[in-house]
Amino acid sequence: MRKIVLLSVSAMFLLSACVSKKQFTDLEAKQKETQDLLNSATVKLNACIEDKASASARATALEEQIADLRKNNDNLQILSAKGASNIEKTLESIKEKDMKISRLQDALTKKDSITLAVVTSLKREVGINDPDIEINVEKGVVFISISDKLLFQSGSYNVTSKAKEVLAKVAKVVNGKPDFECMVEGHTDNVPYASGVLLDNWDLSVKRSTSIIRVLQTLGVKPSQLIAAGRADYVPLVENNSAENRAKNRRTRIVVLPKIDQFYDMVEKEMKNLSAKN
Repeated sequence: MRKIVLLSVSAMFLLSACVSKKQFTDLEAKQKETQDLLNSATVKLNACIEDKASASARATALEEQIADLRKNNDNLQILSAKGASNIEKTLESIKEKDMKISRLQDALTKKDSITLAVVTSLKREVGINDPDIEINVEKGVVFISISDKLLFQSGSYNVTSKAKEVLAKVAKVVNGKPDFECMVEGHTDNVPYASGVLLDNWDLSVKRSTSIIRVLQTLGVKPSQLIAAGRADYVPLVENNSAENRAKNRRTRIVVLPKIDQFYDMVEKEMKNLSAKN
């Protein structure tokens, strides 16, 4: 640019020496016009250079954004695949748990059905009209509560003949359920036992239980199904504050219940079958 200006000035001096004033003026005007055009072109060139730099910066930024988006997209695809896999595993786990719960509910329903059948058999065999015999279901367990006046003489642990008739009916039902156990609980009132070879009401309650068990055994009930238990006077039905109430508390409770280990074996078997299918 400096060279152009110097040439223009030199040309002016040379021309001033050999051209007229008018021609010199015209040349000077053209030179000014040319300089203006050059200045304008220079401004535009600088603007273009700045635009190019700005465009290059934007292009670089866009390329970086594109690279980030591609990277994020790859990560999203990986996360999406992992998420889908985790969701699928979770759904499978939920399905498996639902099936286990269903199997367990089926087992419990089966147990409840058997319990109901036992209650029906007992009520049919033993009878439900005798106020001294009560048949109920308590927490899924069948029990028969028999007043002591049907089973024993006062203070005695020898089973009466009338009791053997009732126990024969109980034995018939228990024998029909070989997978069930029969627990005999002896209960007394709170009057201290102080005669014979027994020490106290604990001894009396257990001795009455074993006496009934021996009768059931003679009636064909397997010994492995029988359990002896004594509760003395510590689980009364009512307060021991009258002769009538003490009579209610003197009782024997025969509990007919499924063998717990067999019940859990049944549930465990169902769980193993379910695992094998999955």
